[in-house]
Amino acid sequence: MARPVVGIPTPVEHAAWARVWEMDAAVVGMTYVEAVQRAGGVATLLPPDAHLIAHPDEALDHLDALLLAGGVDLAPETYGAEPHPLTASAAGLRDAFELALVSAALARDMPVLGVCRGMQILNVARGGTLHQHVPELIGHEDHRRIPGTFGDHDVRLVPGSLAARAAGGVRIPTKSHHHQAVDRIGDGLQVTGWATEDDLPEAIELPGARYALGVQWHPEADATSVVIGSLVDEARSRALAA
Repeated sequence: MARPVVGIPTPVEHAAWARVWEMDAAVVGMTYVEAVQRAGGVATLLPPDAHLIAHPDEALDHLDALLLAGGVDLAPETYGAEPHPLTASAAGLRDAFELALVSAALARDMPVLGVCRGMQILNVARGGTLHQHVPELIGHEDHRRIPGTFGDHDVRLVPGSLAARAAGGVRIPTKSHHHQAVDRIGDGLQVTGWATEDDLPEAIELPGARYALGVQWHPEADATSVVIGSLVDEARSRALAA
């Protein structure tokens, strides 16, 4: 069969390249793309599109799975909160675009994986909320020790959960870089993973769905991780069944 197609929504960032070009660009780290490709999938980038906010199925019709990447904070308005002074959300369509895509993907039981910000998108799409600055909650900054670099800590996962099956174990090392976290859990979601050092939620999933998983860590930054590969495997199974 053809390789399964995994859609990755992108942010829009001001970028420079080839020494002479500087403008807004739709960008996503190649680590996400390469993780999908290593697992045998095709990565398709989805820049924010105002039309697709109202018509997300026009994009999803061409995909076998959805991968929500990390990035800047969600706008607190998306979950009914006032902005924290340290919340760094970006103007633009990305929040509304990704919330529309994930809601429609869940409705059609398409495999969905949310990474870091993507886990938070999944939670907010189901009516959940976020802690806007984790150090105020847990008293340390180990989840984002140095901005722009990944820290290491272990996560414990519920045996038999989708998170444990996707990660290949019930206690795993992870790459971490975040200062926000899920607060009130969205409708139907369950927390199935926690940081071993402070019990901060690190994995959420939607029981009864084909594959709907959010992980607070960054599997794309770890060449030994099998999490993104598990999404591609599920996408392949879905495509074969169709």
